[in-house]
Amino acid sequence: MSDRAGDFLKGLVLGGLVGAVIGILYAPKSGKETREEIGKKADELLAKAKEEYEQALEKSRRTYETAVSRLKKLEEAAREKVGELEAKTGEMVDIDKGKVSL
Repeated sequence: MSDRAGDFLKGLVLGGLVGAVIGILYAPKSGKETREEIGKKADELLAKAKEEYEQALEKSRRTYETAVSRLKKLEEAAREKVGELEAKTGEMVDIDKGKVSL
């Protein structure tokens, strides 16, 4: 995952936690209710962060696999071109040998 995506996820989680805590602390509830609600919100945000992380990880995995596939195709095409050039070079050498022998 890129640094920008990681920073974004960190900011998202941190901002969500801060907002949830501030909202809960200013709500007119008892301490026990407030702590329970903070715990629930933290669990929700953690679950969301994990889900976002998994999605980003899967996207990067697909991107990596696509890049590897393209590189393999390029490598094969390059090998074919090298083979063609070797064959043409061999033909040219044979032609030049024929001219020299005459």
